Amino acid sequence: MPLVVFCGLPSSGKSRRAEELRGALEAEGRAVYVVDDASVLGAEDTTVYGDPAQEKALRAALRASVERRLSRQDVVILDSLNYIKGFRYELYCLARAARTPLCLVYCVRPGSPSPRRQAAGVADRRVPNVSVSWRPRAEEGGKPPAAGTSLPRELTTGSAVNGSVQADGPRELDCREIEASDLPAPATPENEKSAKCVSGAFFSPDLLEALTLRFEAPDSRNRWDRPLFTVVGLEEPLPFAEIRSALFENRAPPPHQATQSQPLASSSFLHQLDQVTNQVLTGLMEAQKSAIPGDLLTLPGTTEHLLFTRPLTMAELSRLRRQFISYTKMHPNYENLPQLANMFLQYLSQSLH
Repeated sequence: MPLVVFCGLPSSGKSRRAEELRGALEAEGRAVYVVDDASVLGAEDTTVYGDPAQEKALRAALRASVERRLSRQDVVILDSLNYIKGFRYELYCLARAARTPLCLVYCVRPGSPSPRRQAAGVADRRVPNVSVSWRPRAEEGGKPPAAGTSLPRELTTGSAVNGSVQADGPRELDCREIEASDLPAPATPENEKSAKCVSGAFFSPDLLEALTLRFEAPDSRNRWDRPLFTVVGLEEPLPFAEIRSALFENRAPPPHQATQSQPLASSSFLHQLDQVTNQVLTGLMEAQKSAIPGDLLTLPGTTEHLLFTRPLTMAELSRLRRQFISYTKMHPNYENLPQLANMFLQYLSQSLH
C-alpha cells in the first residue's frame, strides 16, 4: 500500500498533519502505520540532528522501519524532517521496489518563505506576516530567568489582522497559535490539555539555523518528490481528496530494469545463442582478410549483408558479442531462434557505424 512522506522544518505542523491524515484514512477502514523519530529512538530527542553520525543512524533506522512496514495492505506515513533529497530518493526506491505509490506532503510554517511560492512570485496573503522570536522572555523586573525553568515564547506582530492593526509588542500565545507553530510549552498535571497542544520538541536556535541552511526543499520536477502537496500552516485545509487520489488511483513507480530478475531461459537457447554469435564472428574475421572498404560481406547463417568500412579486431567484436548476449538473455524470444544470426548481424552493423 502507499507511502506518505512528510517533509518540513521543525515547528511546521508535520505531526499534526500526519495525525489528521491517519485519522481520515482509518475512518475509511484502512490500516495505517505512522513512523516517526520517537518510535525509532524510543523518545523524542532533537539533539541527534546536531551530531552527523547520530543523524545518519536515525535515517537508517527510519528507512528500515518503513521498509518493514511497506506492504500491499497497509498505509505507511513517515513523520520526520526528511530534508535531504538523497534520503527522499532512497524512500522513493523503497516504494518502487515494493511496487506501491507514494506522495510527498511539504509543510511550511506560516510567515516563513516557501521556495515554491518564491519561484511562482506569489505572496502568501492567507496568513499575516508573523515573525517568531526564539529568545526566552525575561521575568518581570528585567531579571534573567532561573536555570532549568520552562519558559514560554513570544510572538511579535506588526501587521493588520481582520482589518485592525495589531500593536507591536510581545504577547503570549494561546493553544491554537502554539499548534500552528508547534512551539513547546510547559506541561503540568494541572493543565494536561495545554500539554497536548504541543506536538514538537524543543530545537535550540543554533540547531534551527543549521537545519534551515542545509534544508533541501522538495521540487516537483524530481520524480522522487512528486506528487507534491504543499501545506502552509494549520489554517490551510489538508488536500485529503488529492492525496487519496494520488495514493489509491495512481500507478506505482515502474521498477528499474537493473533491479529485475533475469527471465529463465533454457540451456539449449543459451547454447544456440553462443554458437550462432561465435559462428558469425569467425566468419567475419575470415571474410575481412580479403575485403576492401565498401564491400558487402556475406556471413554464414545470415541472409543479410554487412558493409565493410574498416578492419575490425577480435577484442572489439568480442565486446559487442557479450553485449548482445546479455541483452538477449534479458529478453529471450524462442520464436526468433532462426533469426539469431541476422539479429546479431544487425546489431553489429548499428554498433560499428
